[in-house]
Amino acid sequence: MQVLFEEGEYLKLQEAARRRGLTLAEWVRQALRAARRDEPTESTDRKLAAVRAATTHAYPTADIDCMLEEIERGYRT
Repeated sequence: MQVLFEEGEYLKLQEAARRRGLTLAEWVRQALRAARRDEPTESTDRKLAAVRAATTHAYPTADIDCMLEEIERGYRT
């Protein structure tokens, strides 16, 4: 793969890599891997369908103040 940058931008990228103790090539590889990891793996429609399906179920619940007190009690023990 070849990526072309204007000289000023290239120098800034080199400096960013140097500050991290990396070659520019390794810095770019890491940045691209991170960008790929951040990409959604499921479609929005599929995620919304899962949320909608989950809302049709009856889950146990309690008064919010009671739940918060139980949580706080758990932290103290």
